[in-house]
This record gives sequence, C-alpha cells and structure tokens, in this order.
Amino acid sequence: MSSRKNHRYYFQNKYKFFKFVNSQGRIILIGKSFNIVLMINKIRDKLKSKGLKVTLQRIAVLEAINKLSNHPAADNIIEYIRKTHPSIATGTVYKVLDVLVDHGLITKVKTDRDIMRYDGITEKHHHLYCSASDRIEDYMDEELDEMLEAYFEKKRIPDFKIEEIKLQIKGNFSQ
Repeated sequence: MSSRKNHRYYFQNKYKFFKFVNSQGRIILIGKSFNIVLMINKIRDKLKSKGLKVTLQRIAVLEAINKLSNHPAADNIIEYIRKTHPSIATGTVYKVLDVLVDHGLITKVKTDRDIMRYDGITEKHHHLYCSASDRIEDYMDEELDEMLEAYFEKKRIPDFKIEEIKLQIKGNFSQ
C-alpha cells in the first residue's frame, strides 16, 4: 500500500468489497454493488454541500434513513445501524439526527401517537398517515400545492407569514 500514500484503504465486511478513498475524498469501490458507491457518494456530497464534516456516523444515519425509506423512528435507525456499526452510540445517533434536521438534510414527522419519525425527502411533499398501522407514505401533488398556496395568499392571515405548507392526510390503507 505504500504506493497509495494519499489513499485510505480498508475492507468493508458489510458490503463485501474493498474500499478506497482518494485524495479528493471520493469513494472508489471494487466489489459487489455500484449502487452502494453512488449512494455513499451522494450522501457525502449532501453533507459537504451543507458545510458538514463527512463522518462515518453521519453517513450511517443517512444511509439508514435512505435504506429504511419508511420514515423510520430513531429506534429503527439505531437498530439498523447496530447491525453494521455496533460501536456507534445511541446518543451519537440522536445528536447526528438533530444536526441533520438543523441543516435541512432530513425532516421530522410526528405521528398521532407522538412518535418522532424522520424523512429523507426534503423536496416539497405531504404525507399519507395510516392511523391503524402508523405507516407514512409520501404524497406529491403539484396541483394541490398550487391550490393551497393560492388559497392562503388570498386569505392573507393577519400578522402571520407562511413559511411552508405541509399536510398530513390521515386515513387507512387497504390491506
């Protein structure tokens, strides 16, 4: 490895590949899944775009939210991370979640049962919430967004500036 002085090198058991990080911080993998490379590089780029340091803990949390893709609660994220990174502390996961929310990389979604869940999609959207199962699905509808914006623009609520309109539509999914 002496010829690779500017590269970090190690074997990653989780994905069964060899991983190189070049001097620009880009991840280069030799092994099973090209999609994993794209996901990790995308996460890395998101963190850097918000001025955050790229750390294993932040990558692990964002990866968990992306992989679980069901608006996971912190406990679900911790359980997912423990499978591959048992040394990441529970408190660290909570701190990382707060940092990611504060920097707009994820958002919080609260259920009717007061359980805080996390959403990796930061683009404008609403949620369909199943009160029977706590399942949350994303719902995107530009026509609805335009209608809501026009409605509230017309109403002009006194002494109130709307920053964002998000709906949580409550119902039940057919089984």
